[in-house]
Amino acid sequence: MQTLGARLGLLVPGAVDIELDWAQGLTQQHGFLHAGMVATALDSACGYAGFTLMPADAAVLTIEFKINLLAPAKGQRFRMEGRVLKPGRTITVSQGRAFALDGDQEKLVATMDCTLMAVQGRDDLRG
Repeated sequence: MQTLGARLGLLVPGAVDIELDWAQGLTQQHGFLHAGMVATALDSACGYAGFTLMPADAAVLTIEFKINLLAPAKGQRFRMEGRVLKPGRTITVSQGRAFALDGDQEKLVATMDCTLMAVQGRDDLRG
């Protein structure tokens, strides 16, 4: 997330928002935020949302996601929302929504369905 210049905007049990500013290095050929950047930030928002409901000794891994790119990611800033739909002992399902913010305008540009796994008992995985 540091590479993207991303920061936490909301952190509560079952919900995480990640915010980032438009930056030339994150764009595709038309100046829109690249779909890979949108997917990366949404995956993190969904993953961390799930992680907030996992045991303290667990690590979180994404095991599947699907993204729908609804509109060009054009804006000054972006907010990626991750929300838990169904927490579980091992498998958690979350959803994400990406918004492009331009002045006081807000536009939904992508959605994500994400399946997460709580990993426990592995010393090589933390957080």
